[in-house]
Amino acid sequence: MGIYSTVMDAVTETTGLSPTEFFTILAMMVVVYKIVCGMFLGPEDFRQKPQKEPVQLGDVTEAELRAYDGSDPKKPLLIAIKGQIYDVSSSTMFYGRGGSYSMFTGRDASRALAMLSFKPEDLTGNIQGLSAEELGVLEDWEYKFMDKYPKVGRVVPAPNSTENGDEVHIHDKDRNRLQQQQIG
Repeated sequence: MGIYSTVMDAVTETTGLSPTEFFTILAMMVVVYKIVCGMFLGPEDFRQKPQKEPVQLGDVTEAELRAYDGSDPKKPLLIAIKGQIYDVSSSTMFYGRGGSYSMFTGRDASRALAMLSFKPEDLTGNIQGLSAEELGVLEDWEYKFMDKYPKVGRVVPAPNSTENGDEVHIHDKDRNRLQQQQIG
């Protein structure tokens, strides 16, 4: 009983509280601490979640790239800059549905990023006519993407399009003639 009475006397002397009051307050502090800590992150939230291996697409057209705009949750979120495609799935908060940059996913957003524009007509890979300052901004974006996101492919022109993306309509007889010229 010597240790018990020594501890109780020390609690009373140090705190000015009876041992019952002291241990009641201590228990309440522990409960409040646990409740408050539970409102925030738990230990499991600090564990790294395994990253999915990025899907390597290779060469795709802009039309094929649009399938990766976040509308299908099973597909990664992809954005192209200057024809290079990056997997931005790790930043779903920004590029996923409802994110502040979600309109860029599934597209070559070079012009819009260079101009710092959210206009739909600027969501294109065409960078002709941009000023030196805008090209510098685009280069900054490109370096950011190269550092942060894996490159998974590149955008190539559609088989029936010109270098600037305009559709070319070829009739069957013209297609046959082109094929004959390529063979011969």
